[in-house]
Amino acid sequence: MNPDTLSAALLDVITPLAEARRPGASEGLTAADLVLERPKNRDHGDWASNAALKLAKAVGANPREFAGEIAERLRTVDGIAEVEVAGPGFINIRLDAAAAGALAKQIVEAGEAYGTGDVLAAEVINLEFVSANPTGPIHLGGTRWAAVGDALARLLSSQGARVTREYYFNDHGAQIDRFSRSLLAAHEGRPTPEDGYGGAYIGDIARRVALAYDGDIDALEPAARQEVFRELGVGFMFDEIKASLHEFGVDFDVYFHENDLHDSGAVERAVTRLRELGHIYESEGATWLATTQFGDDKDRVVIKSDGQPAYISGDLAYYLDKRERGFTQCIIMLGADHHGYVKRMMAMCAAFGDEPGRTLQILIGQMVNLVKDGQPMRMSKRAGTVVTMEDLVEIVGVDAARYALTRSSADSNLDVDLDVLQKRTNDNPVFYVQYAHARTHNVSRNAADSGVDRSEFAPELLTHETESALLGALQEFPRVVAFAAEVREPHRVARYLEELAGLYHRWYDNCRVIPLGDQPIEPVHRTRLWLNDATGQVLRNGLTLLGVSAPERM
Repeated sequence: MNPDTLSAALLDVITPLAEARRPGASEGLTAADLVLERPKNRDHGDWASNAALKLAKAVGANPREFAGEIAERLRTVDGIAEVEVAGPGFINIRLDAAAAGALAKQIVEAGEAYGTGDVLAAEVINLEFVSANPTGPIHLGGTRWAAVGDALARLLSSQGARVTREYYFNDHGAQIDRFSRSLLAAHEGRPTPEDGYGGAYIGDIARRVALAYDGDIDALEPAARQEVFRELGVGFMFDEIKASLHEFGVDFDVYFHENDLHDSGAVERAVTRLRELGHIYESEGATWLATTQFGDDKDRVVIKSDGQPAYISGDLAYYLDKRERGFTQCIIMLGADHHGYVKRMMAMCAAFGDEPGRTLQILIGQMVNLVKDGQPMRMSKRAGTVVTMEDLVEIVGVDAARYALTRSSADSNLDVDLDVLQKRTNDNPVFYVQYAHARTHNVSRNAADSGVDRSEFAPELLTHETESALLGALQEFPRVVAFAAEVREPHRVARYLEELAGLYHRWYDNCRVIPLGDQPIEPVHRTRLWLNDATGQVLRNGLTLLGVSAPERM
């Protein structure tokens, strides 16, 4: 019996009781309204419900008295061993061993599908993340968003959403000019411009441009020479960014070029649409969007008095373009320095007639600090100024990097201890979880060598307290995944996996899958193999959602 079937059983019990007390009281009530929780103290049962407390007023009953009526009916439901009423009206439910243990076989048979759902099946989601300027290697903030964004895409897809991973390629504006001037200075042996970009990578890219140019680049006029470095240099830099992301396990479905918005007339179309909606006006020779009508602290200039588009013009055009491509939700992941930008973006969304917070969602990520030998790392040999994705991967590897960056809430600052991530001990969270998965495979291999297979399944034999705890955690996985997708927080999956790994290790220490010595193979050993393999499947499914490998040997 899983939480969904138990909630359905609870609904079947409550509906007639509520109607008997007050006709119509259960109208609109669904199983989803009857929240079940795992008691912190397992002595209180497998599941707890506050349904009686929530519904008592609607049915005109004393909560504890109503809880007693519910408990009496629940005791007759197959698979429920015991029901108790606690406190002012909490209902504690204990499943019988067979009903609880049946989950192990269900998980093994479901395989990769266990934990998936369809609650987002109606959504077509554009997820924009990383979008680092093509002026240098990806820094740690972008690396964090690469790990979290890809994990979020996997989570949303697991719940039925059609997700497009999109990278906004910033190839328009002053930063590209500074980048091209920096390349040209490196080529000519001059110091980096005061507002330019430094680091060994600038010299590397400059040399590649000079080699790739078909002709004598030094014979060009200065402006033409800089344009060559802009065009070729941005392309080379972006190729490196894409290669780094690919090595990190992150690939995008769409690379959208900012230049296209300005070259295609998309800005003009967005302004026309907003003008038709009555939110555009002219003042002081400029064109303005009346964002104060939608909660912004001031109206925003869209087209400046000199006829040039203001920064927000690209945002207007890009958002409208996404909506015209059919996306029902647009999620944008931004760095901490963009926090003050959220209000105007939400006002823009509302101006187009959409729902801020749903049609447009903005996630803000905080800083990442690397710690080595107890001291912060501040310098990259290649970038010269910041630690990059390549630096982190070179030190700890892709799996440890991705896991470390996704296991904490992205809206909080994160210190990553590189010494811990290099350890092969339980102090290293990714090793701890991966080792649990590898151990499940080792148990399966040893079981096969000893003649223990899954030819029998007697879930009523899974009665040890560690088996009850392990089954309870396995049962929670679909709900953890669904909630993590709903609140856009992949770290909840990582924390769950660590808890599951701990429960598995304790079970491994207490319950044998392989008989000792000459003892015969019994149904309990074969049944425990199902539980072992079910745990491995859930660990594997969870690690896959985070984009982390699940090794079979360690």
